[in-house]
Amino acid sequence: MRKLPLFFAFLLLITIMQSGCSEKKTPATDSIADSDTVDTVDTVAPLDSDTVVLDTLSSIIAATPMPKAADELFDDFLFNFAANNKLQHERVAFPLPVIADNDSSFIEEKQWHMQQFFMPQGYYTLIFDNEKQMELMKDTHISHAVVEKINLDEKNVEQFVFERKNGLWTLTNIRRGAMYQNANASFLDFYERFSRDSLFQVASLAQPVKTSLPDPDDDFSYIDGEFYPEQWTDFKPPVMPQHMIYNILYGQEYKQSNKKLFIIRGIANGLETEMTFQMKGGEWKLTQLSN
Repeated sequence: MRKLPLFFAFLLLITIMQSGCSEKKTPATDSIADSDTVDTVDTVAPLDSDTVVLDTLSSIIAATPMPKAADELFDDFLFNFAANNKLQHERVAFPLPVIADNDSSFIEEKQWHMQQFFMPQGYYTLIFDNEKQMELMKDTHISHAVVEKINLDEKNVEQFVFERKNGLWTLTNIRRGAMYQNANASFLDFYERFSRDSLFQVASLAQPVKTSLPDPDDDFSYIDGEFYPEQWTDFKPPVMPQHMIYNILYGQEYKQSNKKLFIIRGIANGLETEMTFQMKGGEWKLTQLSN
């Protein structure tokens, strides 16, 4: 059985606890008051029950000292960092350098606004060149990681650079630049259109697209198959981020790859979508989809 990171094991416990709660719904909001501290929720907001779990989790994490073991896996540290304002102030190297092209500045501690990253929207995204790079997520020996905040509307990328020294992860600097300067520029430019244009989506599908779906009769098995462009609406992922996406670099170095794995992973709702894109004839094509 795959070992769950501390964060997800904790989240599973809270989810089970929440399953016995009332089903009373609260109206969803379309905007968040303080845009400096919370990112805009993209495309599909979490379901009310998911929001309750996320809010409960954030409150508990904020009130609980981060266990020492959470510094072993970057994911464990990052989820604690995104939910705990006190921890952020402790784990940011102030004055924090901000590098943008040829310009640089510093953020003093009193100027810092809490960064919740992808937590409010209930899911995050990952980009890899191959399956081997995915193994870095479980690597407890990495000492350098980057969280990329990619604004598809404004076509820019903000990189939050973390270093682990003496066993402790710390945010050491922020780098800002245009999307075309990013190592995944070609794919990001393609994905921006793919996420919004339904006709372009169909035109960007391989014939056929391989698929792997959960076996309704076995929670631990998958059924392999395939579908064709005209069946896209039946297989299209339930969430397709369109405005802001995130990517985490666990030390992987991107190359001029003809393959990209794009993963959409839920935080409290069990969402897991993996899309494989390959460059064919100078164009990106979706060749495989797993939900």
